Amino acid sequence: MEEQVQVINRLRATFRSGVTIPEQFRRSQLIKLMAMIKDNEEQILKALHTDLSKPKFEAVLAEIDMVINELHYAITNLSSWMQPQYVDKNLATKLDECFVRREPLGLVLIIGPWNYPLQLLLVPLVAAVAAGNCVILKPSEISAATDALIAELLPKYLSQDCYAVVSGGAEETAALLKNRFDHIFYTGSQAVARLVLQAASVHLTPVTLELGGKCPCFIDDRVDVAAAARRLAWSKYYNAGQSCVAPDFLLCSAATRDALLPALRETLQEFYTQEPQKCADMSRIVSPRHWTRLMDLLKKTSGKVVIGGESDQDDKYIAPTVVVEVAEDDALMKEEIFGPILPIITVESVTEGIEFMNRQEKPLALYVFSDSSSVVKQFLEKTSSGGFCSNDGIIHMSLPSLPFGGVGASGWGSYHGRWGFETFSHQRACMLRGWALERLNGLRYPPYSENKLSWLRWTASPKSCALM
Repeated sequence: MEEQVQVINRLRATFRSGVTIPEQFRRSQLIKLMAMIKDNEEQILKALHTDLSKPKFEAVLAEIDMVINELHYAITNLSSWMQPQYVDKNLATKLDECFVRREPLGLVLIIGPWNYPLQLLLVPLVAAVAAGNCVILKPSEISAATDALIAELLPKYLSQDCYAVVSGGAEETAALLKNRFDHIFYTGSQAVARLVLQAASVHLTPVTLELGGKCPCFIDDRVDVAAAARRLAWSKYYNAGQSCVAPDFLLCSAATRDALLPALRETLQEFYTQEPQKCADMSRIVSPRHWTRLMDLLKKTSGKVVIGGESDQDDKYIAPTVVVEVAEDDALMKEEIFGPILPIITVESVTEGIEFMNRQEKPLALYVFSDSSSVVKQFLEKTSSGGFCSNDGIIHMSLPSLPFGGVGASGWGSYHGRWGFETFSHQRACMLRGWALERLNGLRYPPYSENKLSWLRWTASPKSCALM
């Protein structure tokens, strides 16, 4: 598409001019992005409510404040991140200046999802701007109100020569991906990630993939059931379960399940009242297509719905739902649920729980609820996941100093804070040499000899520096 090519060429020319390199420019753009969020908070809240019926409380915490906190962290640490990192040397390089220099990659593409359409688009943008790149943002067309608002606001605050928003659906995204970028950052489904990878491979473009997966949660017999129910329900039904790090299924013993179910019923009534559909704190499913997919999963399950199950297609509403007697090959276990449905599978030991998790693809997050530190340690040491949190859910991704990302099928690469700055930077190895020690350098010149080789191996050895 001609307009896309023009935008790409304009931004690439800007990057080559060096405008984005100075620290002051990066800092000024981050400050302007902060102003964009703060000046337009009410419009942002309205857009998020239009797209997902997202309560103000959840929208402020998970969308607005997550971006603002990330901005504060980047602005505070930008100077230190940009400093060269000096490295150890041996005798042969003793008088040289040896360091790693962080340099921007160039023009990067960030493709955002619909479930947290502000946070998951702008947090990567913060990292890309801090690293000195030019950026094209592609919001999700599914969260149309937020897409339109970002497209309207961004050019009013940030440099139009350095940053642009490209809107549209699958056709526009496919056309965009035909162009060469210096990095592509994608958040979304594994199916679309494969298409992104195929497109990137044509230009050998590096990618960061932030995907989902079936995040497991294990609840041990030794746990405060009431507290566990509150933390589990909050992390599962936040944003109507439309979170890539939401607990996707629960593993526990039959005894723990039987104790947990009454606590979950009580908690859900406390959170969302006896009529959750009328509760302003309950989000909606993003679209009729996504609602239908979730209801099809409920129809196909062989499990038993013991909490919730009510739905309203016109309202895109599904009640907080719990399903028990779920088998490992159940329909609810074949794909990421991404909605307010929680299957419970019984396992009778920690070992069985670990083995069950290890039979699945590596998840984006893994949760363990237990009063026993040894149980937590077993899961930490014997499983693999993008992130790990004990006795809570989701909360680990709110800390900018922790990397956020997947492993295996749940994603490649990470971001947040310094980790995002590194993702959008090239670590350039630099050695600045003078003309001293030419006699020592002569050891590497022909004619070769065993004596020269012996001395050269010694000077290049890490031990040579330790002896000085």
